[in-house]
Amino acid sequence: MHPIAQLFTGYSFGALLVLALTHFNVHQYPEQRSVRWVGWALLAALALLQTAHAAWLWASWRWMDTPGYGALLLLVAPLFYLLARQVFEPQIEAPGAKVVAAHLAPAAAAFTAPLDWTLPLAFGLGSLYLVWLLRALWRLRSTRAQWGAELALLALATLTGAVVCALGLLQAWLPGQDFFAWYASAIGLALLLVQVLLGLRPQLAQEVRETAQALSALSYASTTLGAVDVDAVLAQLDVLMQREQRYRDPALNLPTLAQELGLGAHQLSELINTRLGKGFSRYLREQRVQAARHMLLAERSASVLSVGLSVGFTSQSNFYDAFREIEGMTPGQYRKLASSTDKAK
Repeated sequence: MHPIAQLFTGYSFGALLVLALTHFNVHQYPEQRSVRWVGWALLAALALLQTAHAAWLWASWRWMDTPGYGALLLLVAPLFYLLARQVFEPQIEAPGAKVVAAHLAPAAAAFTAPLDWTLPLAFGLGSLYLVWLLRALWRLRSTRAQWGAELALLALATLTGAVVCALGLLQAWLPGQDFFAWYASAIGLALLLVQVLLGLRPQLAQEVRETAQALSALSYASTTLGAVDVDAVLAQLDVLMQREQRYRDPALNLPTLAQELGLGAHQLSELINTRLGKGFSRYLREQRVQAARHMLLAERSASVLSVGLSVGFTSQSNFYDAFREIEGMTPGQYRKLASSTDKAK
């Protein structure tokens, strides 16, 4: 078990760094500073936990016996909850300072309680947070056709967490070394699943957030579109995208577009989700990729980067990720394939 734990622990450090640089940034969450801060805090806590595991696996240093390790254990689950809540329950206001303090308060117990108590407490609380996550995933069951593979991976990651919580609650019956090896491996496996998820859908968190927002409107208020001429708004939206090419504006976001359509942000989110079957972020990326496809073929001398920037993407990486997600290949491969097809004709 130890070689596997070493492998996953080593992988974790690279994965955590990649997530910090590529996911929890202003491009992914331009108007959600709290998501970025909580995300960084969660990654830092996981990095410190894996540092303790690495010290034990490679140098036999028992940092896991210190109060600081117990405090980290008690921080991970609530930090994950505070992050996931803003994705799965966007209709609820971001937690205030008192709510955050209440969720993080148990971490203080690590400095007064023995580790034998801290471990069951940490994983017992983790189990309660997992119940909330399962409930949030269940609410998205109607979108399984849209995100079948992604939701399956999320479920697998949740199952991994459940197994770790069970081991944590039963750690008194496990050799200590075996438990920590399992825990280090589980963190690495969870990070691997996250990397795969974001590889499949780089904008998954934002899309889930928008869909959850629309589903919430349908569940609690029946609909926010009761007084809206939906067909007329859809026609107006088509004009804004096709004729005025509003997607070319890199700063275009849901509230801005909603205002141009005379709607609220919740209304536009519900309309796009229920009538077009996708979140706003996905819809906007599709508009930009569609325009990019035409430009790649019509303007052969233009660089791939210039094409991406001209249709509204803010960087080459964002353009490549979106194009690969929607077309299944990079922009360069698409242009080359089209050229080969033209020559064959």
